[in-house]
Amino acid sequence: MAESPTAATVENFSAPMTGDQTFQLAGRPAKYTVLYFYPKDNTPGCTTESIAFREAWPEFQAANTEIYGISRDSLRSHENFKAKLGLPFELVSDPEETVCTQFGVMKMKNMYGKQVRGIERSTFIIDAQGRLVKEWRGVKVNDHVAEVLEFVKSQP
Repeated sequence: MAESPTAATVENFSAPMTGDQTFQLAGRPAKYTVLYFYPKDNTPGCTTESIAFREAWPEFQAANTEIYGISRDSLRSHENFKAKLGLPFELVSDPEETVCTQFGVMKMKNMYGKQVRGIERSTFIIDAQGRLVKEWRGVKVNDHVAEVLEFVKSQP
């Protein structure tokens, strides 16, 4: 699937990210870019997921794959979350929901019996040509990172 000409091309975007940098989708040198969208910094599921990506980061690097977390949190919140967890990758801030809307991850969800609008935990893999080659929506944290890693390692 990675080299499939039918894979949809993802429209380029840029957004602020940690480390005083700006994320640009176009021109990423890695074979694959993993974008994982998560609801909120410092919440149990998001912390667990981010730690799992951190722990697998050396293997992703060996597979020439970069990882970026994206949520609506501010850069300040992201910097604190990144430092607290010792994340070796950058976090992208999308408070205006521009990137979230592009990837269609904003959903109505039930939280404590109330309907709230938030990010549906989702992961996307984009190849060096900017094509979407794999996506997971409505992600459950357990074993998800292993599944993403298995996918990138299985590609030629």
